[in-house]
Amino acid sequence: MRALTKSELISRVFERHPSLSSRDADMAVNEVLRAMVSAMSHGVRVEIRGFGSFSLKYREAREGRNPRTGEPVMVPAKYVPHFRAGKEIRDQLNDSAAG
Repeated sequence: MRALTKSELISRVFERHPSLSSRDADMAVNEVLRAMVSAMSHGVRVEIRGFGSFSLKYREAREGRNPRTGEPVMVPAKYVPHFRAGKEIRDQLNDSAAG
């Protein structure tokens, strides 16, 4: 199984909405992603009904290991994006996996 790339997503939007030009589809996808990143960078949770929600989780600073050398390395504290799938998408994924 391979990933759906951003350019493939833009192509799918363009195919489903022939009234849009490919440039309009590209701008629409980019604007949605830009708005989501902007909201999350200001600490706002992004919720897309029927799909899921995106929020930030704080990770404390910790000591990690360099996988190549095994030496201890300090990993700084940081915020990471967190996705929680909505009920509709979870149900649909579980139905398709079951049969």
